[in-house]
Amino acid sequence: MTLDQVKSLVNENGIEFFLCSFVEMSGAPKAKVVPATHLDDMATEGAGFAGFAAGEMGQGPHDPDMASIPDFDSLTIVPWRKNVAWVTGNVQVNDQPWPYCPRTILQRQLENSKQKGYIFNVGVEAEFMLLKGDENGRYAPWDSLDTLEKPCYDLQSLHRNLDVMMTLIKYMQELGWSPYANDHEDANCQFEINWVYSDALTTADRHTFYKWMVKTIAEEQGLLATFMPKPFANLTGNGAHLHMSLWDEENQENLFLDQEDRNGLSQLAYWFMGGILKHAKALAAVANPLVNSYKRLISGAPRSGATWAPVYITYGGSNRTQMVRIPAPGRIENRSADGAANPYLVMAAMLAAGLDGIENKIDPGERNDDNLYEVLEDELRRREIGVLPRSLKEAVDCLEADEVIKQALGSEYADYYIQVKNEEWRQYHNTVSKWESDNYLGLY
Repeated sequence: MTLDQVKSLVNENGIEFFLCSFVEMSGAPKAKVVPATHLDDMATEGAGFAGFAAGEMGQGPHDPDMASIPDFDSLTIVPWRKNVAWVTGNVQVNDQPWPYCPRTILQRQLENSKQKGYIFNVGVEAEFMLLKGDENGRYAPWDSLDTLEKPCYDLQSLHRNLDVMMTLIKYMQELGWSPYANDHEDANCQFEINWVYSDALTTADRHTFYKWMVKTIAEEQGLLATFMPKPFANLTGNGAHLHMSLWDEENQENLFLDQEDRNGLSQLAYWFMGGILKHAKALAAVANPLVNSYKRLISGAPRSGATWAPVYITYGGSNRTQMVRIPAPGRIENRSADGAANPYLVMAAMLAAGLDGIENKIDPGERNDDNLYEVLEDELRRREIGVLPRSLKEAVDCLEADEVIKQALGSEYADYYIQVKNEEWRQYHNTVSKWESDNYLGLY
């Protein structure tokens, strides 16, 4: 979108303010409010930020300011404040691209893909929970009537939350995202809204806005919306499943589609999937970026009877016990990513892994049709089925050993990411938990 087109949009829609935004390592959006009267300045100079104060952006308090230079193709009129528009962008320092900007990292990978003749299209299933706090600051599923052991698709529970759900769906329709499937998920007070896929950058921008929008609408109802991977030990966690495909340079032909194949996939798709599986352990450090993430990636079932999260590095048809599922011809779904994943970083890493699979013609092996939650460990070992990391520390160690994924992030950023996540693990590991106190204080 050109600056003149933005100005016309401002005049036609009565936009008075911009939220000039970017994301840091966690994926959390940061922003400044810029009056539309200073649009020209924002377009050329961006909005300035002290990077050290903004999160994990590779800066100290002594470093020069960062500037978020808006990409007006991302401009989104805020549906609940129509005189405000959100626009995300890319961080620069001293007028140069900043290697610690997640959006820039994704764009670099997309350009690499484009040079090879591919457009990367992605859809996302972003699960969240609606919680309410008590007088002691503890949070729980807000709806006291939502107590079923298997609440997935429950009409009664869905109906009690229609105000929030319909508000979100209408806003997404207004934005042109085309939401098409929306439901109560497998945990109590857990929901999901699906919208039509787009190119990866558009989907990452929309996913970022979506998470902010969900939290904002929940707050208006006195609730807390969380995308935390595993808020409660006894309930299913929050995934952010990625549906992926490569298309031709005009984005007209799905290069993953082969109607003659048993799974509806082309050879290119199988190689791409092979790369995803080969690099799965390193990808976990980006797709599952928190200590808490690995409490979702378990084989033991919550009270619904299944975690719905992968543990083993396999692929299958429409089989939700696999890491990679083939939900329909022409696309693959990586079920490992969770609600804490930074959309830009995880898509960059997945694309790099897939392209490595294509370049090296990596065979993903045989399709698996078993319920892997029920296959015995000895049998899994006999089949040489790999296991996803059991902890953030293990995943980060795998990332440190994987040159393909490190190069996708940029070697400088990868080293920084590893440093940040190792420190997160150290702080967690050195914390004495309530479980330890409950089990050890009286015994020893």
